[in-house]
Amino acid sequence: MMKYLSDNIHYPEAAFKAGKQGRVIVSFIIESDGRISNAHVIKNVDNDLDAEAVRVVGAMPKWLPGMQDGKAVRVKFAMPITFRLR
Repeated sequence: MMKYLSDNIHYPEAAFKAGKQGRVIVSFIIESDGRISNAHVIKNVDNDLDAEAVRVVGAMPKWLPGMQDGKAVRVKFAMPITFRLR
């Protein structure tokens, strides 16, 4: 997952020029078939950084779904995504 994020996150140019950085927390549902749905920001930093975090989470490949009593179930997950200037 970390490799996917580092390969696919693109620092928004406007946020880069403005020196914006921080940790965006994105909440989403892992459906019973592994798809990602309902990605939204629960802790924002900047509109451009928030939008990029939601975009990259929504584009993630399928996950392994949660299991309960041997059946695949939906799971709510929150993921921090840190944008840091070097």
